Amino acid sequence: MLEPTVEPTAEAARTAAQQFIDLALSVLDPAVPVPATPPWTIADVFGHVAMEPRRYRDLARGQGAWPSRAADLPDFNEQQIASLPTDDLGTLAGLLRADLDDFLTTIDELGPDARMMFDGDQEIRVDRSLGTLLGEFIVHGHDIATALGRSWPIDPEHVPMVLTGMHQVMPGWIDRDAAAGHTATYHVRLRGGPMQIYSFRDGALTIGESGRPHIRISADPATWLLLVYGRGNPTRAALTGKVVAYGRKPWLASGLAKRFLPP
Repeated sequence: MLEPTVEPTAEAARTAAQQFIDLALSVLDPAVPVPATPPWTIADVFGHVAMEPRRYRDLARGQGAWPSRAADLPDFNEQQIASLPTDDLGTLAGLLRADLDDFLTTIDELGPDARMMFDGDQEIRVDRSLGTLLGEFIVHGHDIATALGRSWPIDPEHVPMVLTGMHQVMPGWIDRDAAAGHTATYHVRLRGGPMQIYSFRDGALTIGESGRPHIRISADPATWLLLVYGRGNPTRAALTGKVVAYGRKPWLASGLAKRFLPP
């Protein structure tokens, strides 16, 4: 029996956005480099994220732009940063708040059946795209906090919301070379939350399809989210018990994220 999808909420998005803003505005030197996203600085990361709610809103309205291939996303983001309307973090913070409110209003107006084009030329649900936007706030907040040597708590209830958004685009984010010929079913249990099911058949991904797993994974939600986004160390996660793999082929766990292009 499949478990219910955890829908992303406006409250979660507003909370994570404000935490992200508070972190960025506390920075004394926005020129500090962010190791997770070279060659970006804190100012670059904040500018990128600040523009995303507007881009999502425009895409939901049938406007705006997106990279037609997942592999083109880094260049697309560089162009976005190069054309920022301002480099003042306070002004960007105001734009982020206002545009997020506009996007949330757009979601309510369009309803759950509305679709929009998105990165990699994929058509996705507008309301569930809020999950990937929530991921932008959380993961890039982690990137900045790490660059500053600060902690960045992640609400475990937000993690399945982010995954709901990501699941819409993950089939188009497969690294064809890394996933070529791969056939396996992964059951990932987020501790205290729902199970995620990923089934590869000869390199093609289906999400949520039940079946006998080749591997079962029990994961701390925050740790799992960071691993999915290419942050963190799978070996360290295993050694600390944050991620535990078992079943017929437990060794597959460490390579799952590598079968995708960088998000």
